[in-house]
Amino acid sequence: MCRHQVPWGRALRFQVPRLSRVGPQAQALAVSNRILIVEDDPADVATLHAFLEDEASLIRAETDSRRAEQAIAEFDPDLVLLDLRMPEPGGMEILRRIRDVREAAGFLPVIVLTGDDTDVARNSALALGADDFLGKPLDRQEVVLRVRNLLRTRRLYVELTETNKALKRKLGRSD
Repeated sequence: MCRHQVPWGRALRFQVPRLSRVGPQAQALAVSNRILIVEDDPADVATLHAFLEDEASLIRAETDSRRAEQAIAEFDPDLVLLDLRMPEPGGMEILRRIRDVREAAGFLPVIVLTGDDTDVARNSALALGADDFLGKPLDRQEVVLRVRNLLRTRRLYVELTETNKALKRKLGRSD
């Protein structure tokens, strides 16, 4: 039982299901915290890897933006960290290209990384489907917290999807 204090002084109580209580099917499909870094600067890749090595079960880095789509297909990440300013194709074009893959996955979060902190860059990336935006230079704590939050959201999405499928099977519905 969890207790959450709301601003008005009332406490909300709710049950939080643990993964161990979920059936073996859902556990097999659970998020495994695979992170794909698409970043052309090897120093930034090394920094991100050092920041996230305790958060991820597996990290893959792709420094050639032309191989980003292939890396997503092969690696099946749970989260993508994508630099905006790369040689062709740039991050904005990659966001456009992976839209269908992300929809098929249900929810594949993308955090955009860039030194361009203008409103135009941020809003364009978010309009193209980025889930979050981090400016460079990167702050370790901010990167870790945002990655944790989106991995938790992905995990909850996957668990909810599997629970819905199981309920539909139990009710004999296929829709």
